[in-house]
Amino acid sequence: MTHTVTREHGATKGRYVIRLDGHEAELTYSVTSPTLIIADHTGVPDAFRGTGAGAALVTRMVEDARTEGVRIMPLCPFVNAQRKKHPEWADAFAV
Repeated sequence: MTHTVTREHGATKGRYVIRLDGHEAELTYSVTSPTLIIADHTGVPDAFRGTGAGAALVTRMVEDARTEGVRIMPLCPFVNAQRKKHPEWADAFAV
């Protein structure tokens, strides 16, 4: 399944969102400096289970971090698990 991931970015917080049939999957983050964000939480409702929505959220965050020269601190257990599954993403993480 292909997901459309949108980004809502503010001065101190932001999130990546996938919407489907009134449901939202999200990955929230905090901006700590111009070059570091903290991945806080990934929430994927049951309506998205097994669709790859969580992985799509993290993939988009990694892509944006690389483009913007930002590093990700993966405090969210799901983001950290995805980081470990994808060693090719090491350049995007601050660990």
